[in-house]
Amino acid sequence: MSILVTGGLGFIGSHTVVALIKEGYKVVIADNLSNSKIEVLNALENLTNETIPFYQIDVIDEDAVSRLFENQKFSGVIHFAGYKAVGESVNEPLKYYRNNLLSTITLANICQKKGVKKFIFSSSATVYGSNRVPFDETMQLLPTTNPYGETKAMCERILGDLVQANGDFEVALLRYFNPIGAHPSGGIGEAPNGIPNNLMPFITQVATGKLKELQVFGDDYPTPDGTGVRDYIHVMDLAEGHVAALENSKPGVHIYNLGTGKGTSVLEFIETFERVNKIKIPYKVVPRRVGDVAYSYADVSKAKRELNWTAKRNLEHMCRDAWNFEKLNSKD
Repeated sequence: MSILVTGGLGFIGSHTVVALIKEGYKVVIADNLSNSKIEVLNALENLTNETIPFYQIDVIDEDAVSRLFENQKFSGVIHFAGYKAVGESVNEPLKYYRNNLLSTITLANICQKKGVKKFIFSSSATVYGSNRVPFDETMQLLPTTNPYGETKAMCERILGDLVQANGDFEVALLRYFNPIGAHPSGGIGEAPNGIPNNLMPFITQVATGKLKELQVFGDDYPTPDGTGVRDYIHVMDLAEGHVAALENSKPGVHIYNLGTGKGTSVLEFIETFERVNKIKIPYKVVPRRVGDVAYSYADVSKAKRELNWTAKRNLEHMCRDAWNFEKLNSKD
């Protein structure tokens, strides 16, 4: 029996594949390569010394997913496949609602038909909207500030309703905060197609000279230095959180924040990157980005209590590993 990882060649998915194989799981990857690269598969096989079955399919395609479940027997699913850029979701909401909702519905439907009970969903801190910080799992979900967050909240509700109708179904909703960093080997990391939407790959591409300067979206938030405060978590800590959730699965819906519980502003982030890697990052303050909030950081006590999981790596590790990956994989 094996674990299906949808979006398994993406940033978080690929690191989770490494963590799963390290713990003895067999893994099958499904990915349509819309925001990932096939070269990641070779990197994963080199890192793990395993041949990893790969299916290039879109999880929206019910026939393709059904055939996959006929060819492979799964004991659980970890669902990463989805669009994830806040700004893009504001400009292209229908793209996000179609892809993120239909992929989850299709996958959950086939899991139900095939008797696959364990389902781990890649959710996000954006579902908390403008709640007070720190965010904790008992909070009522408010309307989110962007369509991306709405798709995550709606998928959570869909999976919750599925559990209500099927009491033996096991769903873990993992709300993660801001994953950054890379595998310490430099073999895999965050390599988005086109101009990055997230802070760390934007910084590393400025550091290599690919991009002229970093854009800081707003310096007039009600925070100590005016820039947005986020809870940054090393992607390998996040990957290990998925393994912990898989191993502690039980019937019902179980929600966990995966973060560090500590907020860092954008300017603090830039200073740390410069200090750790001894490189200057030019930046320009531009207007706030639609859909962003001032503060976002986690209460992580539930994950520690129930999953025996906590983040082990700090911001310096994140900055060092991300820059190492960029240096090793940057193309002129």
